[in-house]
Amino acid sequence: QVQLVESGGGLVQAGGSLRLSCAASERTFSRYTMGWFRQAPGKEQEREFVAAINWNGGSTYYGDSVKGRFTISRVRDNAKSTVYLQMNSLKPEDTAVYYCARTGTMITTQAANFDSWGQGTQVTVSS
Repeated sequence: QVQLVESGGGLVQAGGSLRLSCAASERTFSRYTMGWFRQAPGKEQEREFVAAINWNGGSTYYGDSVKGRFTISRVRDNAKSTVYLQMNSLKPEDTAVYYCARTGTMITTQAANFDSWGQGTQVTVSS
C-alpha cells in the first residue's frame, strides 16, 4: 500500500511563508509524477490543482492562482524521497487542506488521474 505523509501545515499571517513536505519510500516516488492539490473550506467537492513535478524534477507546472508564489521540488536519497511545496506571499485565499498525490502519467492537472493521496495538511492564512 502506497503511503504518502504530508507535514508542514499551520497558521501564518498573510504575506508569510510555509513549506509543505510529502515523504514516502523511494520506491513509491520513483518514476512517478507528484502533485499538490488543495481543498478550500466550503468546497469539499472540489480539489484544486496547485502544482506538479515530473519523475526526475526536470519539469514543473503550476496552477494560475499560485504561479510565481509557490515552488514545487523533489529530493531523493537512497531509500526515501520527499516532495516539497514552498509557499511564499501567502494570501487568505490560500487557506485550505493541502494534499500530496502520485500519478503514473505525465504531468496532469486532473485529480482523477492521481491514484494515491496523502491524508492532507491544513494551511490557514490570516489577514
